[in-house]
Amino acid sequence: MNSKESLIAKDLQYIWHPCSQMKDYEELPPIMIDHAKGSYLYDIHGKRYIDIISSWWCNLLGHCNPHISDAIKKQLDKLEHVIFANFTHEGAVLLCERLMKHLPHGLTKFNFSDNGSASIECALKMSFQYQYQTGHPEKKHFMTLSDGYHGETVGALSVGGLDLYAEIYKPMLMDVIHVEAPNCYRCPYKKHRDSCSIECFEKVKKAFALYAEETCAFICEPLLQGSAGMRMYPPQYLRALRDLCTEYDVIMIADEIATGFGRTGTFFACNQASVAPDIMCLSKGLTGGYMPMALTITTPKIYDAFYADYLEGKAFMHSHTYSGNPLGCAAALAVLDVLENESIIEKAKEKAAYLHALLVDTLGTHPHVGEIRHLGMINAIELVADVQEKTPFDSKKRTGYQIYKKALSKGLLLRPLGDVLYFNPPLTISLEEIQEAVSICKEALLEILPE
Repeated sequence: MNSKESLIAKDLQYIWHPCSQMKDYEELPPIMIDHAKGSYLYDIHGKRYIDIISSWWCNLLGHCNPHISDAIKKQLDKLEHVIFANFTHEGAVLLCERLMKHLPHGLTKFNFSDNGSASIECALKMSFQYQYQTGHPEKKHFMTLSDGYHGETVGALSVGGLDLYAEIYKPMLMDVIHVEAPNCYRCPYKKHRDSCSIECFEKVKKAFALYAEETCAFICEPLLQGSAGMRMYPPQYLRALRDLCTEYDVIMIADEIATGFGRTGTFFACNQASVAPDIMCLSKGLTGGYMPMALTITTPKIYDAFYADYLEGKAFMHSHTYSGNPLGCAAALAVLDVLENESIIEKAKEKAAYLHALLVDTLGTHPHVGEIRHLGMINAIELVADVQEKTPFDSKKRTGYQIYKKALSKGLLLRPLGDVLYFNPPLTISLEEIQEAVSICKEALLEILPE
């Protein structure tokens, strides 16, 4: 056993991988990646894999992007880290200033943390304390959509809605008001997301009528519930939610961790609904997948509720060691350089149309493909046992996982969400790489589910 191969055995000896049943690794050991470039990962044996899921949706501009790499290298020799309480640095200031050009109107105050879950925790605590300090201590509960995902720390799990992640921890979690989320593929009103009158929004109206007086904030994933299986809902639903939050003095928190920075076809998903939330959470694409960093961005109205003499006890006593990390800021500034100077999001729109058309043409008639939905570059292929009845596969068969393994063997990283296969590639992926990925996906699908 050579030294590189022995690393895999040592990995299994030492490492507990995230979101995994480690017993599965007996059959499918970890793949040791040696290097990466653009849309490709290369393992220690020289085999390459198309990273069609952007390594958990964060690799925005391709692996080892030279501009981002150079920016981090340059920053490394200048300042690697500094306490962010009473200290600051140029990169953090410039990052906030430049993001202001892209943010929905009114979001002007930035709180830094180091990962998406942390930014959600910050938003929850911020909104809770805001209501308390502005004379509404009765507003102490959170409202959220069912089947949502906002991270895996205790507060973030509480406002999520997926039992896969939260069921066993429910005795630890906050009491949260869950509202039935839109499920456009299986719409109970027999409508289509592109032409409906958001009849399903009646669920939200009823929840507000019952619980708004005790609700401090409503948190949602704008337009796309990612971990629920890339469920997509129309912009007018988000606009109606914004109006309802304003009417009832409920803070609207937009979790743009997965949807921000061009993933959905616009800089932020909220842009498509012309919506400005009270708090927005960002991470993942913020640094192009290079460095752990997150932002919780809010309005002067919320910020001002905390602005007082220290002894009044209104300060937001929330912190992270790596808040405002200079290396993360350098990466984020470089991401903005590429997005702004190379018109990446506009170019990605053309690729997005091509990708969706190719998927529909290649897979759309398969007897087990129920729907191929898309939002920007994100495409979801929902597999079903019966297309007419939209019947899911028996979860014990792990159909999506079997296709994932087959695709890996052919050089495509296609990690499913249950039985939903999805494409969420770097915005810089080429048309040739798209063609290759779709071709491999078809091969893997047909080997597991023959027509």
